[in-house]
Amino acid sequence: MIRTPLRPLARVIAARAEGDDPDVIEQTNIRERRRIEEGRVLARTRTRLWMLGGLFSICFAMIGFQMVALAVSQPEEPKARVQGTSILANRSDILDRNGRVLATNMETYSLYAHPQDVVDPVEAALSLAEIFPDIDPVQMAARLSGPQKFMWIKRSISPEQQQAVHDIGDPGLLFGPREMRLYPNGQLAGHVLGGASFGVEGTHSAEVVGTAGVEKAFDTYLRDPKFGGQPLQLSLDLTVQAGLEDVLFGGMRLMNAKAASAVLMDVHTGEIISLVSLPDFDPNLRPTPLTEGDRSDDPLFNRAVQGLYEFGSTYKLFTTAQAIELGLVNPGTMVSTAGPMRVGGHEIEDFSDYGPQMTVEKVLVKSSNIGTVHLANQIGTERQKAFLDRLGLMTPTPIELIEGPTGRPQTPDPWRDIHRATISYGHGMSTTQVHMAAAYASIVNGGTRVTPTLLRQDQTVQGARVISPETSRQVTAMLRKVVTEGTASYGEVPGYAVGGKTGTADKPNPRGGYYDDKVLSSFASVFPSHDPQYVLIVTLDEPEVFAFGEDRRTAGWTAVPVAAEVIRRIAPLLGVRPTVEPDTEPGVVLTAN
Repeated sequence: MIRTPLRPLARVIAARAEGDDPDVIEQTNIRERRRIEEGRVLARTRTRLWMLGGLFSICFAMIGFQMVALAVSQPEEPKARVQGTSILANRSDILDRNGRVLATNMETYSLYAHPQDVVDPVEAALSLAEIFPDIDPVQMAARLSGPQKFMWIKRSISPEQQQAVHDIGDPGLLFGPREMRLYPNGQLAGHVLGGASFGVEGTHSAEVVGTAGVEKAFDTYLRDPKFGGQPLQLSLDLTVQAGLEDVLFGGMRLMNAKAASAVLMDVHTGEIISLVSLPDFDPNLRPTPLTEGDRSDDPLFNRAVQGLYEFGSTYKLFTTAQAIELGLVNPGTMVSTAGPMRVGGHEIEDFSDYGPQMTVEKVLVKSSNIGTVHLANQIGTERQKAFLDRLGLMTPTPIELIEGPTGRPQTPDPWRDIHRATISYGHGMSTTQVHMAAAYASIVNGGTRVTPTLLRQDQTVQGARVISPETSRQVTAMLRKVVTEGTASYGEVPGYAVGGKTGTADKPNPRGGYYDDKVLSSFASVFPSHDPQYVLIVTLDEPEVFAFGEDRRTAGWTAVPVAAEVIRRIAPLLGVRPTVEPDTEPGVVLTAN
């Protein structure tokens, strides 16, 4: 920009010629220059004021619009965030096979405090201790008087507790809405469900995560929004589960056992209809795990899935079935039962004197150890191992529980002659009840491998063949005779043709050897034996009952009557109709009146 000189030479010369003062020209030019500069500043100021006014108008318009939108909308709880991560508070329900609820969510509240806002910490602590007996009023008063600005008091409270806290009237005690996991049936199926707890927490929301059982195994499925809250349907039948738990608990008390467990399985699909482990627990109030003592004494310990036991003579079914399948014997083949018998420097004998020989069928029915060992010797070690492996007894079961992989069978290494002998009648090898249920189902269902599952199956998947249908039919008929003529006579339930095999195993002593007066008694049963549908494994830990003038511990006196009462109770619930067994014409079944 070209500025006008303050003292133009031409005007100065002209002013001097006319006798005027040239300084007047300079002062006039200075005033004009100031006027022009002030005009420019004023213009810029007006422009800035208009821009600022427009910006404020836009902002106020946006705020007003938002206020109007909030005023006409429905109130909605904002998503709580912890460290920038959204809390996934929703969790799908868990149902039984008939759609009845096993686990669901319940709206509740958490209780927290802003200590700086608490009016009277001592009075508030005393009032909280009256509502929540586990609160120490002295410690709570100290915490409420401390410098911290936030503290949890209770992660979840009942509506009654919320009202009681509200009545305290202290502004520093606050509530936050959240969902908690609810098991409406209490202890029922507690070991299967496992339990849940809070993960990431905010004051207005909390993440519910599985801690054990199917809750932990299916944690991702139950929490993932992409599944749209689709419930998880199990193979369990809630009514059958209740009946089995009730009878088993009564049997455990009656037989003076320290613990008991049972597995009920569909022999064709491998579905577990009921799974019970006693003592049990309420997943709503999941206890703290034991940190010392015997692990199996912990109520959280799932005996049916985690417990590894020697099942005694129940294994004789596998030895008998394999010997028949290999064509080494048939049910009428005579086998030596003369004893005692020595194998690898160890003596093997029978519970009773069965004479010099018996048929293969009688060996199973009367439960001869010596006769079974002779069958195992004909089979051989390698074939014995291979057969047990085909039955799934050498590897952990794929059951859908987080505890499943811990039930890893214990087998001898190396597998010597004495192990071949003892394993043939159920000693020297430890498995779980779920293993036993699946193996028995594979034997009696026509001879195809069964995979145990806790999920409802809409169709049967044909497994690998382990024995022929004819062998399956023959050994299932033998199991029926164990009840009608053998060691499980107390297992008879009129109309349901129960078959099965007893097993009484001495309990291992942690210091070495076995206890003389402690046993694990089991009854592996199948019903109805002429058309097998279900396998039931019942096991009692250290049972003892006084009968006919002496203490009885064997399975025939303890596990068998308990299993019979279970079948009597649950068979109608399963829809199994009482029938008259076929006689001369297989396939003809008369319904009992």
